[in-house]
Formats: sequence, structure tokens, C-alpha cells
Amino acid sequence: MTSKDTATDTLPDRQPSVRAVAMPADTNPSGDIFGGWLMSQMDLAAGTAAARRAKGRTATVFVDTMSFLRPVHVGDEVSFFTEIIHTGRTSLRINVEAWRQTRFEETSEKVTEGVFTFVALDEDGRPRPIDPDPEGATA
Repeated sequence: MTSKDTATDTLPDRQPSVRAVAMPADTNPSGDIFGGWLMSQMDLAAGTAAARRAKGRTATVFVDTMSFLRPVHVGDEVSFFTEIIHTGRTSLRINVEAWRQTRFEETSEKVTEGVFTFVALDEDGRPRPIDPDPEGATA
């Protein structure tokens, strides 16, 4: 993904990692959904993909190239799609796209995207290697 991608891109052809409905408690004074709410939902989606790929505990260590393209409004259903774009020895980079759909329409538009980096952790909270075998690596 590049920052010049727009909200008119094609909806991903896979199932979202997370879906959520934007609620009034998640708004700023203008009635738009807070960017922080979107970011936390994106982190949940990326964390799910990271834990599956790492087959265990992971932690967010870095968020990069966050782009807020369009506002999200109360009542919108937001779907969060993930794609693992790099697997290192102990870390994963995951692209996350957020797409909104109003309750009254079938069309969707991309509203936010970002890249999240996770580290696989052992039972003591220290970085651990990720199995290099991509079998079962789903996003």
C-alpha cells in the first residue's frame, strides 16, 4: 500500500479480521469517530493476525504510515482487513485497512490504513523466534 491509495480502492476479497459498529461514545465534538478508536480497532485486528501467524503471544511495538482517508460516522459498520507483509525472525509487519459501510447502503469505502509491527513473545515476555514455515499463516 502507498499513501496515494484512495478510498475508491477495491474492497479486499477476504474476510475481515474484525468488524465493529461505530457508536456515539466514540465520537469527537463534530460527530466524527475518533481516530484513536479506529487505531485501537486496527490494533485488535492486526494483533489477531499476528497471534495466529506467531502461534502465540505477540505485542505491538510500532505503528507506521497511518493514513486517515475519510471520516467514519456513528452507525457505520467498519471492517478491518489484515495482510502480513513481512515476517522476520521475531517480528511481523501487518498492513491493516479499515472500510466503512453505512447501515443503509451496500457500497464500502476505505477510510483508514496503516502498518503495525508486532514481536512474538515467550512466556517471560521476551522476544522469541517465529516459525519460518508459512503453513497456517493466515491474516
